[in-house]
Amino acid sequence: MTRQTRVSNASMMSFSEKLSRFSWAMFIPVCLVLTLSIVMLYSAGGGAWRPFAFSQLIKILLSLAVFFFAAFTNIKTWIKSAYVIYGIALLLIILVTFVGHTGMGAQRWLNLGFFHVQPSELIKIALVLALARYSAWMNSVELSQIKNYVVPALMLFVPFSLIVAQPDLGTALSLGMITVGMFYIVGAQKKWFIIAIIIGLMSAPIIWYGGLHDYQRDRIITFINPDHDAQGSGYQITQAKIAFGSGGFLGKGYMNGSQSQQSFLPEKQTDFIFTMLGEEFGFIGAFTLLMIYSIIIALLFWCAKTCRNRFGQLVCFGFMLNFFIYYFINISMVLGLMPTVGVPLPLMSFGGSSLLSLMFGFGLCQNAHIHKDQQLSAKGS
Repeated sequence: MTRQTRVSNASMMSFSEKLSRFSWAMFIPVCLVLTLSIVMLYSAGGGAWRPFAFSQLIKILLSLAVFFFAAFTNIKTWIKSAYVIYGIALLLIILVTFVGHTGMGAQRWLNLGFFHVQPSELIKIALVLALARYSAWMNSVELSQIKNYVVPALMLFVPFSLIVAQPDLGTALSLGMITVGMFYIVGAQKKWFIIAIIIGLMSAPIIWYGGLHDYQRDRIITFINPDHDAQGSGYQITQAKIAFGSGGFLGKGYMNGSQSQQSFLPEKQTDFIFTMLGEEFGFIGAFTLLMIYSIIIALLFWCAKTCRNRFGQLVCFGFMLNFFIYYFINISMVLGLMPTVGVPLPLMSFGGSSLLSLMFGFGLCQNAHIHKDQQLSAKGS
């Protein structure tokens, strides 16, 4: 299906007008989490700015530049470039397959010399943009026709397959959940979700025996039986539970966590940073972070509901799903409620690709809020 987008002749807003519409309510909670990230990474570095805190601070400054660029660019630009952004992100994932940098047994990164880029993080936001662009002006008749699901299915299937092969099952599953969630929001008929569930169940044996590596199957078995290999595949989650549980209600104190400071807790600066937070600041610290995350989700939902154009609504809803899936999977994983997968804690974990893609997404949501009264339309051809 070919779609040409036409934007109404509404006058361009000046920068001062855009700034007056900027939502500080959405921006401040994000900054609070970023600040907490630096605090925890300073602790992860043993009370030193290097190797984690200083590097992450630089990445935060870069991500803020990306955020403001995305927020104050006219929304028409993002509509017109949605497919291009998706195409670039997909090409980067394909490039990883051939020249990607391998780390921790997975080929997920592109080595740019001064910076490692993980394209699978960027494709999450690119997919939200592309799906919003594709489905924003679909009517009930189009939503009932299976031919109109071919393009979004391909948008999902191609990166999904490549990311599973890296291997990065957590990100691949996130893409699937984002796609299903967005079409639920669009108003797709229930029969398509039933068909998708049936296909997923039928594919499970194929994925288990042909798509998963041995260590991934071990992680699932360990999740079902935590004592299966406590010193091997179950070591990370066992140490995470010990660390988090030992924090109690108030925690052991800043930089006083025995599991994290004595290096019993693996990947404390990335995937398991929530566990370190729980050990040092206890239930109160973990609950505070969850409350901030919940506030961010509520504000993204409010942004979507108050936006009068469909494209902006879908971008906000899609990014809200993405952000929720990020922290739901990570926290469930470190608490032993899900198998271990490589999904970072949003805005908290050490790393640049996830942070840049998330801040780009937050910028797009701010953009939708700034242009919430601008009427957008599309003409099918």
